[in-house]
Amino acid sequence: MTLTWSAWTPTWTTSTGANSPSFGNATIDCKYAQSADAVLFEMEITFGSTTNFGGGGSSDNWRFSLPVTAAESVLIAGVGEIQDGAATTRWPVRARLTTTTTVEVELCGRAYDDTAGVSSGLVDATTPMTWANGDRILLHGHYQAA
Repeated sequence: MTLTWSAWTPTWTTSTGANSPSFGNATIDCKYAQSADAVLFEMEITFGSTTNFGGGGSSDNWRFSLPVTAAESVLIAGVGEIQDGAATTRWPVRARLTTTTTVEVELCGRAYDDTAGVSSGLVDATTPMTWANGDRILLHGHYQAA
């Protein structure tokens, strides 16, 4: 079976809808493929110098829209990592479908080099680090379409 991949640009919001972030000049390389009700996705976002990371800290988690509505919310729909471009620190993360239309990024362990103490929680404007130009979110996963 051959899959056809399509680009998508997710909408970036927060769990409360306040403190809205914006991509600015971020590089967004997101794509998905669908076969029957199976959806595969890859999300690579490299934040730019004009990216606005929002605010609100740990009380306002980031959400990214899905390319296709999911059949249900699921705790683990994929895996990936966060990369601190300046310090080259990397954290393992998982993608979780908090709703049937959005994915959140959840830390699932300490930084690979064990230098950064944050090891759990949902990603937001201050978790797991102070975000800056060159930082990245990388995810890949799958879920069932509605």
